Amino acid sequence: MTDDYAQDWKDHYAERRAGMRYTASGSMRKPDGVSALSVDEDERQGTYEARWNMGGMAFLRSFTDLLTSQEANDTAAEFVRQQIRKIVKDPEVAERLAPTSYPVGTKRICVDTGYYETFNRDNVELVDIVAGPIETLTRTGLAAGGRDFTFDSIIFATGFDAMTGTLLKVDIRGRDGLTLKDKWYAGPRTYLGIMSEAFPNLFMITGPGSPSVKGNMATSIEQHVDFVTDCLVHLRAEGIDQIEPELEAEDAWVDHVQEAANATLFPCANSWYMGANIPGKPQLFMPYIGGVGTYRQKCEEIAADGYRGFRLKPAAASAAAE
Repeated sequence: MTDDYAQDWKDHYAERRAGMRYTASGSMRKPDGVSALSVDEDERQGTYEARWNMGGMAFLRSFTDLLTSQEANDTAAEFVRQQIRKIVKDPEVAERLAPTSYPVGTKRICVDTGYYETFNRDNVELVDIVAGPIETLTRTGLAAGGRDFTFDSIIFATGFDAMTGTLLKVDIRGRDGLTLKDKWYAGPRTYLGIMSEAFPNLFMITGPGSPSVKGNMATSIEQHVDFVTDCLVHLRAEGIDQIEPELEAEDAWVDHVQEAANATLFPCANSWYMGANIPGKPQLFMPYIGGVGTYRQKCEEIAADGYRGFRLKPAAASAAAE
């Protein structure tokens, strides 16, 4: 990072942060505005090359339709496979690393902090645990695919129960003793990813049904905290001590989240976005894919309309009900 680049960001930080809040991803990276299929091969490859070199998630915003059109996605997937083949010296290892069983981008891609170069090291071996599953731990390492491996240490990168796991590990109980686990037995049900019907005054930050992991998390966390804070100020000013979603509003939002996901390629992958990595977990796309900016505008409209879709109960009514 040059001094001029850093100073430019400091000089324009506030306006850039404000602009990020209404982009699809909650960041400054925007799609190029055209379909991958509307340009010729040279332009398409040049765009992919430039975005790949940027690193991070910028590659998936090379064109507008990479995650909605399988044909467009195929062009990006082939570029990614070619990049892997260029980097990884062993052709067999390169092919095992190259994504072929799902649309590229529907699982996180490694673009790139030296990940692929790692497989060129003499002390690194890629083991396909789909072809040869891990069998058991041993005194010196583990056994997989009929082979014994010796290690100094083992990192257990398992059990990534995303979006719902942490919430459901807590015995959260709502009205009439209903547990959140029972409410969500067929998958998470929320209104805006912020609250769940029958659980009054339980706010969630970047919960399932919000953009969450499909955008800039810092931007989304800030937006949720601001929404909840403004809501609490409103409730206090109006003498209201209980809030929860209306069931109809929650049902409509759950349907909208799935409709938005089904217009993309994300449901084509057995990813943790879908809960596919956890045996027995209901499989549905959990984040809201409609965009950080679109979601923020919906939240602002709902708040401006007196928190439409929420049931607000004044303190006196709550006391009488008890």
